[in-house]
Amino acid sequence: MPAIRIYESALCCDTGVCGPDVDQSLVDVTADVRHLQGLGADIARHNLASEPAAFAGDETVRGFMHLVGSKGLPLTIVDGVTVATGTYPSRGQLLALAGLGGAGVDPQARPDLGLSEKSGGCCGGSTGCC
Repeated sequence: MPAIRIYESALCCDTGVCGPDVDQSLVDVTADVRHLQGLGADIARHNLASEPAAFAGDETVRGFMHLVGSKGLPLTIVDGVTVATGTYPSRGQLLALAGLGGAGVDPQARPDLGLSEKSGGCCGGSTGCC
């Protein structure tokens, strides 16, 4: 089963209800991660404030933090590959990434995260250079 890791900025809590304003995205991701864990998914969240070693111990995360910094968080990585930055994946996306998208779903298939390559290459030209 794929290993899903979500790296978050420094938070006082993971639920989003620890201040006067509720952060609905944190409430949602907390429920989504618990749901997937209940289904047996290998998914974990890492908070920069409480788990800095998790950030320092992962080469992909270290590189991301060096280039983008904490302003680019949250960062979602699946088996060492970055799949989302700056926002949390939805429950449906997380289920697909975990190979739990439902009956008849090929667990090896790549999920559609709504990303597509521009026609004519990633530079927008006809050469396809990057």
